[in-house]
Amino acid sequence: MKYADVILPLALPKNYTYAVPESMEDALQPGSRVAVQLGKQKKYAGIVKAVHEQAPPYKTKPLLDMLDKDPVVYPTQLAFWSWIGSYYMCSEGEVLNAALPAHLKLSSETLLLFNDAYGDDFTNLDDDEYLIAEALHIRKELRIEEVQLILDKSEVYSIIKKLIEKKVCLIYEELKEVYKEKQENFVQLHAEYEDEEKLAALFNDMGRAPKQMELLLAYLHLLKTEGTVRQNELLKKSGATTAQLKGLVDKNILWIEKRAVDRIRTSKVEAQINFDLSSAQEAALQAVRRHFEDKQVTLLHGVTSSGKTQIYVKMMEECLALGRQVLYLLPEIALTAQIITRLQKHFGSSIAIYHSRFSNNERVEIWNKVKNGTVQIVLGARSSLLLPFRDLGLIILDEEHDPSYKQQDPAPRYHARDAAIYYAGLFKAKVLLGSATPALESYYNALQGKYGLVELTERFGGIQMPAIEVVDIKQEMAEKTMDGHFTQALKTAISQSLDEKKQVILFQNRRGYAPFLLCTTCGWIPHCKQCDVSLTYHRNQDKLHCHYCGTRYPYVFTCEACGSQSLIPKSFGTEKIEDDLQQIFPEARIARMDVDSIRNKDSHNKMIRLLEEQEIDILVGTQMVVKGLDFDNVNLVGILSADSLLSYPDFRVNERAFQLMEQVSGRAGRKHGMGKVLIQASNTRHPILHYVKEHDYKSMYEAEIAERQQFGYPPFYRVLKLTLRHKNQQVVEQAAQILASWLQPHIGGQLVGPAAPLVSRVRNNYLQEMLIKLPREARVIAHIKQVLREYFIQLLAEKRFRSVVIVPDVDHV
Repeated sequence: MKYADVILPLALPKNYTYAVPESMEDALQPGSRVAVQLGKQKKYAGIVKAVHEQAPPYKTKPLLDMLDKDPVVYPTQLAFWSWIGSYYMCSEGEVLNAALPAHLKLSSETLLLFNDAYGDDFTNLDDDEYLIAEALHIRKELRIEEVQLILDKSEVYSIIKKLIEKKVCLIYEELKEVYKEKQENFVQLHAEYEDEEKLAALFNDMGRAPKQMELLLAYLHLLKTEGTVRQNELLKKSGATTAQLKGLVDKNILWIEKRAVDRIRTSKVEAQINFDLSSAQEAALQAVRRHFEDKQVTLLHGVTSSGKTQIYVKMMEECLALGRQVLYLLPEIALTAQIITRLQKHFGSSIAIYHSRFSNNERVEIWNKVKNGTVQIVLGARSSLLLPFRDLGLIILDEEHDPSYKQQDPAPRYHARDAAIYYAGLFKAKVLLGSATPALESYYNALQGKYGLVELTERFGGIQMPAIEVVDIKQEMAEKTMDGHFTQALKTAISQSLDEKKQVILFQNRRGYAPFLLCTTCGWIPHCKQCDVSLTYHRNQDKLHCHYCGTRYPYVFTCEACGSQSLIPKSFGTEKIEDDLQQIFPEARIARMDVDSIRNKDSHNKMIRLLEEQEIDILVGTQMVVKGLDFDNVNLVGILSADSLLSYPDFRVNERAFQLMEQVSGRAGRKHGMGKVLIQASNTRHPILHYVKEHDYKSMYEAEIAERQQFGYPPFYRVLKLTLRHKNQQVVEQAAQILASWLQPHIGGQLVGPAAPLVSRVRNNYLQEMLIKLPREARVIAHIKQVLREYFIQLLAEKRFRSVVIVPDVDHV
């Protein structure tokens, strides 16, 4: 008897084992999708992890069906999922959930089937039951959503239960494949007209049907230029109607065939690697190659605009020449728009993009192409690391320092950089990390010899680093020279740039119009009803938003505490800056780039195209404008509030502030002459501002690494954060205290907390947090994780703590 361990798309601590029916024994492979039953009726599509002959200590159910001829993932991915689950303290089902496109994850849908034996006498049913019974009698089957629509209510399960008890209907669980191939109509010429003489005769006969002649000419033109002719493109090009096309089909001149097509049309650009590296780039490329001879990971530390992308292209070219696949990771979807056009110039149609903005059907198609090896290069955000690569040769992490590489919610809370290094090891592939401001951990590993280190210290083309000036807000406020949130120095610099027909980028790390409203009479501030956080005013929608739970509230005109109407917006976000700019510079074309303004798949591309075509004079944005974007005509960058970056209570605050300011300043003066950066700050004597001014990464690193060593933070220790959530504040506090008391003997002084975080309630759940500092020894870390798992089970076994949610975050950033 054979058995299969199956990973289900659920947060189950262990994988279920099912019996393999004889009919499937020969065909079943690890990585295949199978239909299974869990519980009494629920069906799921799971993935086979292993096939073996070891019977589990419980009665097994049989596999219901095999859903694929070929596996959807390879053993390499199964090994990777297992490592993520173990290292990041989550279940393999949660990893499967994150990895697999939605249309490959199937769970059953409940159908109500009419019981014909009941007949059509509904006199003993109440009103709601009668409505459903009548609909079932006509339709024979209904889905739960349809029942909710008929009754116009969401709570319908009690009514369905009564109908089942009265034997009016039966329940059936249906497992249905959701992904469907996209099909389009293709037009073809009948074989007899492929003869040139017959085709010429046909044109002579068509003199009295000019529209049909135009249609035929358009067909021949598209056939020559595109190779195939789609019906919609033919009608568009010829300006003809479907009826006129049908006329040619009826005359047996053309015929129409339905074919499966890709949802994502690939570029037909031929690959061309047609650029020369500078001497500094060439030396860096040779150094990367040398390090890869004996090291798996190399860090390329190159200042902003030093031409790191061109080195990546050369490394990718070498990897493709060996017939292997490349993964190019970027921290933000916004960056893919600009880099894809550059890479397509070099690699043509062998490149694909993958990120969360694609539809479920598009994601299935990319998944299959990567698995089959028809896509050689994938460019994407962190989720593309979970694709089923066949033979991965190189992983590039651009802007490797970026915190966006760490998944926050839901599980798995993996770090794409660390996971990429493990994943590459499974393929014996190389990892190239690139950044102008590397993460302290990466730079430390490079200096210790764990990674190779290559440094590019000059900008491409001999362009100078931008001049950075720190402007004192306190002084200008005292002299009353501020105009809203703009110092005179920044206003003058913006005017000068606009006069020179140059572009300006302004950075403010808060979205919305005002981070909070304040009653000037009593100091009351509107807060979210579900979270302990003030509401942000968004003027465009005239609503107050909670940035934690997403709830929106109407604007408040009257103070709830004292009843006065003296509520004013305080502080400022990107919306407010955009508004002020339109008043100060009415002639300028101003745009905003933040989560609120960039909502759909194409809005990034449109914004970047407008900037490249110089249709925007001033761009205001949050972190989105910081990360790796490259605009030739930007010569001024303004950072509106450096203090907000430097005052957050976190051990990484100085590192993050330096990275953000150095990265955003790197957007200035990338092509034509030296750029300028103005940083507005109240605390102008902060050491980080001095390092930014001098572009001095190494001094910042030395100061920060000394403090990290002194206080026991990464890279000298690993940090594991535990968050406990519950609707009752007292319960969560007690649970946290008990868990901490259990952990104390194992961890001692390396346990920080428990304590309530800055925002202590989110979505009506009270929070408690604790940090565990672990030495960098794999054996000790594995032991503590095992202890934690056991204590989680022990704590949740107690009745009062059963509904407490415990979230472990390994390598918290």
